[in-house]
Amino acid sequence: MASDLLLEIGAEEIPASFVLPALEDLKRVITERAAEARLKHGEVRVYGTPRRLAVWVKDVAPRGEDITREVQGPSAKAGFDKDGKPTKAAEKFAESQKVPVEALLRLQTPKGEYLGARVEEKGRAAAELLPDILHAAVHGINFRKTMRWGDVDQAFARPVQWVVALLGGEVLPVVLGDVKSGRTTHGHRFLAPEAITLAQPADYEQALEKAHVVADFSKRRAAVLERVRAAAQQAGGQLMEDDSLVDQVTNLVEQPNPVVGSFDERHLDLPAEVLVQEMKSHQRYFSILDGQGKLMPRFIAVSNTPVRDVKLSLRGYERVLRARLADGRFFFDEDRKTPLESRTGKLARVVWQGQLGSYAEKVERFRALAVKLAGWTGHGALSGTIERAATLAKADLVTGMVGEFPELQGVMGREYARAGGEPEAVALAIFEHYLPRSAEDSLPTQDAGALIGLADRLDTLSGIFAIGKGPSGAADPFALRRACLTTIRIVLDRGYRFSLSQAVDAALEQLAPKLANVKRKAGEPAAREQVLDFFRGRLKALWTEQYRTDVVEAVLAAGFDDLVAAHKRLTALAGIVGQADFAPLAAAFKRVVNIVEKQGKDVSQGDVSAERLTDDAERQLHTAFLQARTRVGERVRADDFSGALKEITGLKPTVDTFFDKVMVMAEDKDLRENRIRLLTGIGTLFNQVADFSKLQSEA
Repeated sequence: MASDLLLEIGAEEIPASFVLPALEDLKRVITERAAEARLKHGEVRVYGTPRRLAVWVKDVAPRGEDITREVQGPSAKAGFDKDGKPTKAAEKFAESQKVPVEALLRLQTPKGEYLGARVEEKGRAAAELLPDILHAAVHGINFRKTMRWGDVDQAFARPVQWVVALLGGEVLPVVLGDVKSGRTTHGHRFLAPEAITLAQPADYEQALEKAHVVADFSKRRAAVLERVRAAAQQAGGQLMEDDSLVDQVTNLVEQPNPVVGSFDERHLDLPAEVLVQEMKSHQRYFSILDGQGKLMPRFIAVSNTPVRDVKLSLRGYERVLRARLADGRFFFDEDRKTPLESRTGKLARVVWQGQLGSYAEKVERFRALAVKLAGWTGHGALSGTIERAATLAKADLVTGMVGEFPELQGVMGREYARAGGEPEAVALAIFEHYLPRSAEDSLPTQDAGALIGLADRLDTLSGIFAIGKGPSGAADPFALRRACLTTIRIVLDRGYRFSLSQAVDAALEQLAPKLANVKRKAGEPAAREQVLDFFRGRLKALWTEQYRTDVVEAVLAAGFDDLVAAHKRLTALAGIVGQADFAPLAAAFKRVVNIVEKQGKDVSQGDVSAERLTDDAERQLHTAFLQARTRVGERVRADDFSGALKEITGLKPTVDTFFDKVMVMAEDKDLRENRIRLLTGIGTLFNQVADFSKLQSEA
C-alpha cells in the first residue's frame, strides 16, 4: 500500500534568498533519485519558511518496480568453441549474471553475434531505498554560503535544529550533522514554542497552522500581499507593488503581521527612488503611494509576531529608518556640491575589468560607438546629446549615494545632471542607458539613452569575449546573456536598422589597443564570430519560446545581421508554414535547395545563359524566375516579407513542371551547369527570407 513521505529540516533562521532555491534542490534530488530507484510516487509538494525546508511526497509505492533487462556479454565466437561447447568466458559471464549457461541468449548487434542474459531485477522496498535518497537530498542543497556549528563537520545554511523523516507512520533514519531524524517538528518560535509530534505526513501542514506557521510559500505570500495591501488602504493610500520585496518578506516571516509607520515629510524632496531603496534594501519596508501615484511619508513593516504595543514597535521601526534617511539626505546634499562633469576624471581610477581598463576608457569607447550607431540608424542629429550623456553616463559611480546603493546608478546620474543644469534629454539618457535592468523592467523611451545603452552593452560583449571570459555553463559573471537579450529587445522595440556585424567590428576596433597582447587559445574562434554566434544562440532561445524551432532555424540560417528584418522574416514565415498547402510547397523548394547544395559547389558562378535553355519547361521557369526576382526584390526592400513569400510560392507550378520534364543532371556539362545556375538563382530568392532546407518535412 502506498504511503506518504515527509522530510523536514529545521534550522536557525535561513537567509530569505536561500529558501526557494534550496526547496528546488530538495525536490529535484528526491524526484531524480526516486526515478533512478524505479520508486513510483504521486504529487511532490515543498514547504519553506525561515526556520524550515520540507518536502511532502504523496503516494510513495511500497517498493521499486521489478524490471527485466538484457545484459550483453562476450561475443558468441569467444563464448563457444568450434565444437559448440561453452568456454570459460561464457561460463564466467553466466555465473556473474546468476543464470545457467544454457539460458544464455544470442544477441545480434552491429558488431556481430554476442552472448546475452535476461536478468530480472527486483525492486527494493521503499523503506530501504529512501534513507539513501533523503541523505542525498539533504546533502545536495547548493547554498551560496554555508556555515559549520559546534564540533560538527557538516556545512549547512544555518545550524540544524531538528530533522523529520517519515514514511507513513514510520521514522526513516537520516542524519544531518549532529541531528538524527525523528517525528518531532516545531511551530512558531515565540507563539508556539512547544514541540509537535507528527503521527504521519498528512498531519504536517495543519499541525503547523495551529502552531502559527504558514508553511506553504504560496499561501504565506498571498497572506503577505493581502495584508500589506489592506494596511496601505487603511493608511489612506495604495501599496507600491514590488514582487521581489514580497518574496523576500515572505521568506522572512512564518506568520505575517504588518504595521504602518511614518517618516518626516521633509524627506519627500529626495528622489523617490532613494526613499524606496532606503526602505526596501535595508529594512524590507513597503512604500505607500497616494492617489496621484506619489510617495506618501508612510511605510509598512511586516513583523513575524502580532504587535502588542504598536507605538513601541513603531518607534523602533521609525528610528532605524530615520537614521537611514538621514544618511541618504547627507549623501544627496554632499554629492550635489560636485558637478557630474567634475567627477568624470575619477573614473580613470575605477577599474571596469582588469584587461579592458578603467571606466574612463570604457566611456570613451562606447561614446564613440554610440555616435556611430546614431548615424547608422538615422539619428545623427542626436550626436550632441549622445556625446554629452555618454560622457556623464558613469560619473555617478563615484558618488556617495551610489557607493551606498549601487542599485541607484543611473537614477542618481539623472538627478545630479538635472541639479547641475544639464538639458533634460541628457539627464534622461543617463538614466535610460541602463534600461531595462531586468526582464520585467521598462525599455528606454527615447533614442539617446537607447543608443548609448546599446553601445555600452556591445562594448562589454565584444571585450569580454575577446579576452576569453565568455559564459561557461551556468556561470555568467559579466551578465553577458542579459546584455545580449537586452540588446535584442531594445533594437526590436526601437526598430533600429543597422548591421550587427558592423557594430561588433566597430566595438572590437575601439578595443584593439587593449587586446593587442591578449593571447587566444589555438583553434579558438575569433571574438567577432563568438559574439555573433552568441547573439544567434540568444535569438534562437528567445524566438523558440513563441515559434517552431525549425522555422526559427530556417530564418537564422538565412542571416540575422539586420535584427529587425530577421524578426519580420520570422513572423512572415511563421504565418505561412501553418497553412495546409505549405507541405508540398516546402518539399518542392527544399528539392531545389538540396540540389544546389550538393551539385552547386562545382559549378562556376554566373548568370543563366538563355541560349542554352533547350526545353520549354526550363525556359518557362527561367522567365518566371526573372519576373519573380524583380518582384521579390521590391517586396524585400519594402520589408514586405509576406508578400515576398507569396511571390516565391508562385513559382511552385513551374518548378514542379521543370522537375517532371527536365533532367537536371544532364550528361552535357554546359547544359547541366546552366540548369544548376537556374536553380541556384531560385534558391537565392528563398534565402532572402529563410533557408527552406531547415524546415521539417511535416512543415
